[in-house]
Amino acid sequence: MQEKLYLLVKGVGIDLVRIKRIARIYRRRPERFLKKIFTHREIEDLLKRRYPLPSIAARFAAKEAVAKALGCGIGVICWCEMEIISGSMGRPMVYLKGKAARWAEKCGIKGVEVSMSHDGPYAIAKAVAYGE
Repeated sequence: MQEKLYLLVKGVGIDLVRIKRIARIYRRRPERFLKKIFTHREIEDLLKRRYPLPSIAARFAAKEAVAKALGCGIGVICWCEMEIISGSMGRPMVYLKGKAARWAEKCGIKGVEVSMSHDGPYAIAKAVAYGE
């Protein structure tokens, strides 16, 4: 007999940012901004792109959305404790580390799915945290 696993939505987060706002912050101190918000793997992934600023803004929004879906927000967990890497076929994969991983475990969250997009002046992301 095949056992079925049912997952429950534990939290949802969404974030919308103006790409110009992120570009302004990035241009002031690019290295400092990137190292504060993104992991080494994320920075490599983002800077490979021909026009990285829309993707940087979308990834920033995704991290905000993930923190909201976890139910804690930035402050309880740090930016670099959430890593979003492009997986196969470009699908974003969310990896939690440190306090973010411990928070998720405490809340019964098994994983987080995220979707990102950018168009015109905006970047948007939605995250869904799930568990048993």
